Amino acid sequence: MLASAKSGVVLGINAFPVEIEVDISPGLPGLNMVGLPESAVKESRERVRAAIKNCGYKFPTQKITINLAPADIKKEGTGLDLPIAMAILCASGVLPQERLDEHYIVGELSLDGSVKSTKGALPLSLGVRKWGAKGLVLPSDNSSEAAVVDETRVLPVSHLSELVEFFLGNRGIDPAKVDIARLFNIDDRQKFLDFSDVIGQDQAKRALEVAAAGGHNVLMVGPPGSGKTMLAKRMPSILPPLTFEEALETTTIYSIAGLLDRRAALVTERPFCSPHHTISDAGLIGGGAIPRPGQVSLAHNGILFLDELPEFKKNVLEALRQPLEDGKVTISRAAHTLSFPSRFTLVAAQNPCPCGHFGDPAKGCSCLPSQIKRYRNRISGPLLDRIDIQMEVPAVPYKQLSNTKRGESSAAILKRVIAARRIQEERFAGLTIHCNAQMSSREIYSFCDLAKDARSFLEDVSNRLSLSARAFHRIIKISRTIADLEGTEDISIEHLSEAIQYRSLDRENL
Repeated sequence: MLASAKSGVVLGINAFPVEIEVDISPGLPGLNMVGLPESAVKESRERVRAAIKNCGYKFPTQKITINLAPADIKKEGTGLDLPIAMAILCASGVLPQERLDEHYIVGELSLDGSVKSTKGALPLSLGVRKWGAKGLVLPSDNSSEAAVVDETRVLPVSHLSELVEFFLGNRGIDPAKVDIARLFNIDDRQKFLDFSDVIGQDQAKRALEVAAAGGHNVLMVGPPGSGKTMLAKRMPSILPPLTFEEALETTTIYSIAGLLDRRAALVTERPFCSPHHTISDAGLIGGGAIPRPGQVSLAHNGILFLDELPEFKKNVLEALRQPLEDGKVTISRAAHTLSFPSRFTLVAAQNPCPCGHFGDPAKGCSCLPSQIKRYRNRISGPLLDRIDIQMEVPAVPYKQLSNTKRGESSAAILKRVIAARRIQEERFAGLTIHCNAQMSSREIYSFCDLAKDARSFLEDVSNRLSLSARAFHRIIKISRTIADLEGTEDISIEHLSEAIQYRSLDRENL
């Protein structure tokens, strides 16, 4: 007897429908699976067999052939266990085919018939909305995540027998519901580290405010103990809240990576990823036989913090160039090519030299000039060009450290950042960009018109510093953000001057 069930698999960040066809025919008992199943899918035969028997249903003792269509796409993961079991029970005459045709089914089976959580529930829910069906059946642990898609009717199940009774019409399953407005109204900002804890470093705080307001990448250079890491860890407290669309994008990435908290329906806070400098290029960018998102994608819509930047392997740092420029990572394999979004704000920190005290008046540097040059050359010019703000973070003198007066709070800075972002949202309405750092040369010419005196000033500075075209455009972007923070339409020489101060590594060429 022939039967089928509908399911789906995730490749990259997109879901693809899979039809599971089961044929039971006379012959020696056995189960053959075709359609490019990966190891975890092949092993489902034993889980499905044990689950069906332990739930009190008869497993066919004939020849069983399972086809996973389309047969030219690799099927990976454990989410096909439950639909395979349903298709076998339907082919055995236990379930009606009509009910199965109305639903997409996803879930991993335990040997006792319990339904375990699976990866990629959110992209599958988005896929079912597009494919059209009465509902999506999936594990209870994934129901909140999938239910954020209003158009998809999500039916949570926790046991195989529960789903069998539902398809037989003997019981109902209440669709899962999520109050999205409540998720975004929860104010968890109190758990963030606050900028008021940072003593001194007013210029660095201002630079990070500009970076947050315009989505600019930052490199902090300073001696050990100057507060670089302390400043970076407080940056999430001044970033604007995620929009619903941004939350969907971020949640999708964490869902396919299997990193989403089961109790969380959405990722409602901007990610902060801080990989160790021993990370590989595949760990940072993504990869694997079936490509998985790396740290640059997990930091999408948030912050990627790279501490001790020169200590990262050179090939790892050079791999950052494409995601910094394009906002996405493309990973090619023999079978397929996948893309993952990676539009993040890079915050990096490094010492000025191997010993860390070059230029520090309080402590002498013990490094040779050749050592300093070799250390700094670990960061290539093309990569530095892609970092908008490059600033020095000097050591804080004892007199300032002993001051008990607290600095400006993150809440006060956040208000200015949000006001500047609103200006940018209105400016870029109808475009695919959301902040000044994402502007291409076309948008720069459209939205960053300079007066004659400002243009002459920038031309003179560009010639003196021998700026590349990319660095030239980044100064204009930063100036646009500074003007937005002040609420002014025109970019003045003062805005350009401040932006140039944030290119300290360029100014060293003077």
